[in-house]
Amino acid sequence: MSDSFLTRPEAAEYLTARGFPVAKATLQKYATVGGGPVYRRFGNRVLYLASDLDTWAKSKLTPALSASFEAPLRRSKLITLRGGR
Repeated sequence: MSDSFLTRPEAAEYLTARGFPVAKATLQKYATVGGGPVYRRFGNRVLYLASDLDTWAKSKLTPALSASFEAPLRRSKLITLRGGR
């Protein structure tokens, strides 16, 4: 496939079709809070390159595992209190 620009709904479909189930709303959340694939703006539209989606999805994969105890431990999220508390 040539590297083409995809809208957010198309990007969600593209990833899901390749075995990375992601909802359009999830991509929207990542665009707001960070951690998602890079995107570009064209006027008021968000566009993703297919190659950027592939790179991001592959970066989320763990190494191959043969047992659940080999899975890397997930870091817990730290909660920061505002106002220096």
